Amino acid sequence: MEFRAFAGRSHHELANKISQYIGVPFGKAALDNFPDGEISLKLFEDVRGRDTFIVQSTCTPVNDNLMELLIYIDCVKRASAQRITAVMPYFGYARQDRKDEGRVPITAKLVANMLAVSGVDRVLTLELHAAQIQGFFDMPVDNLSAEPVFSAFFESHKDLHPLTLVSPDIGNAKAARVYANHLGGDLAIIDKRRVSGSETESFAIIGDVKNRTVLMIDDMIATAGTVVQACKLVKEQGARKIIVAATHGVLCGPAVERLASAPIDHLLLTDTIPLPAEKRRRLPNLTILSVSSLLGEAIRRIHRNESVSSLFIK
Repeated sequence: MEFRAFAGRSHHELANKISQYIGVPFGKAALDNFPDGEISLKLFEDVRGRDTFIVQSTCTPVNDNLMELLIYIDCVKRASAQRITAVMPYFGYARQDRKDEGRVPITAKLVANMLAVSGVDRVLTLELHAAQIQGFFDMPVDNLSAEPVFSAFFESHKDLHPLTLVSPDIGNAKAARVYANHLGGDLAIIDKRRVSGSETESFAIIGDVKNRTVLMIDDMIATAGTVVQACKLVKEQGARKIIVAATHGVLCGPAVERLASAPIDHLLLTDTIPLPAEKRRRLPNLTILSVSSLLGEAIRRIHRNESVSSLFIK
């Protein structure tokens, strides 16, 4: 089965890096907007009977990028592609994965339904906010972990120890344990209570951080309220150095201002979401790691019908 890959407009830089890794140029297409804002698309590549991948992060503007992905899938499906894989480095709406109160939608399930109806055969993504979202799909979903990318970076720095992996909340403790085992550090957990959808209040830390390097890893940073409060708490408890890492740098609202003023020595993000140069300039302690080789290797293995489990099993 021959191979074709296309990219939406959400993240050209990451798409180009993936293309370089797999050694296949992305297919040509005319992707534009009509005067009223509707999306127009025309492929200039033959996809009939081919294995086709569409790379698109559903980041800001979330609804535009999601609709663009759905239109791309429909276009490729109607052009008789044999198998379609949506490569979503960042899966938007993943935080709305359950009804935690009355009269609210489960939007992550709605997005899964929309992708299925559009004609996709498989989804490849990275660090879903809740792993159980995979169960919203009646098709294969490969949910990769950014752990190999972060661990490779940390292993190249020998000045981390003594090291404590701090989970900013109870729900992230399992992921923190993975890094603690891999890097040879201790584990601490922050007891956190949420005040509202955009505010949290941190209360106490379970574990020892005094005179230690603190490594705090989460799947995403949105408004940065949780991580900044956690950093202030561990600093008050005597942490020697604070490193924060997150797969998805959503960085919305006051996130940049909060991170810039927080007691963070080093901030690590991956490139699942494009970060404007203006935000990068305001975060001088920021390093961006690329997940292009991770996604590229997964694409290559999926095309060859090889196992990708070694890329995401923790």
